[in-house]
Amino acid sequence: MEPKTDLSEAVRSPQLSPHHSWNDYYQAVAARPPRETLVMALDAFAAELSPPIADKPRSDEPIGFAVDLGCGNGRDTVELLQRNWSVLGIDGEPEAIGQLRQRQDADLTLLTTQIQRFETLDLPNNVDLINASFCLPFCPPDYFPTLWEKIVTALRPGGRFCGHLFGDRDDWRTYPNRSHHTRSQVEQLLLPFDIELLDEEEHPGKTALAEEKYWHLFNIVARRQLPT
Repeated sequence: MEPKTDLSEAVRSPQLSPHHSWNDYYQAVAARPPRETLVMALDAFAAELSPPIADKPRSDEPIGFAVDLGCGNGRDTVELLQRNWSVLGIDGEPEAIGQLRQRQDADLTLLTTQIQRFETLDLPNNVDLINASFCLPFCPPDYFPTLWEKIVTALRPGGRFCGHLFGDRDDWRTYPNRSHHTRSQVEQLLLPFDIELLDEEEHPGKTALAEEKYWHLFNIVARRQLPT
């Protein structure tokens, strides 16, 4: 059994694992659809529009502004662009950004890209959506609190975070440069949000590269709380 959302591209270390590079991963997931957490967040934004987005003619004006952290070669980025979002795609791998800039299945005029690592990450203000599909666990633990604070601060009130965190029983918890969290720690991180999805998965399975792995992860969609 595989997790509901597979291991993502990330603002990351040069190697995915001792046996595989990130480019190996890009090739393995090239034809896969966007992650369910992103689709859920985008559908929630669409439902808030009045009139509903399905009743509107397509406009040159973007629906919103999203940051796609660990965008890789664009598995989620393309979905955002196809839904008429303006996107800042950030990844630590120049090769990933190069592949994204060459994609033919989306209008890249709404896309800006940056090559940045978690340790030096800067985020813009007033962001509508931050998508972080399976990339945050690749932030070194010493930097994770600062990274999370930057994410929370960058989102406007009513903006959304969607993405994934690894649990403390995940097989990769033995890697010292990766971040894992207990459920109570995840709930603490989400205190500034109204939780729309917090789905905990735990089961044996395989990675996208067919390696055996015990998965423990959290699928998250959360809306930044409005001022009271």
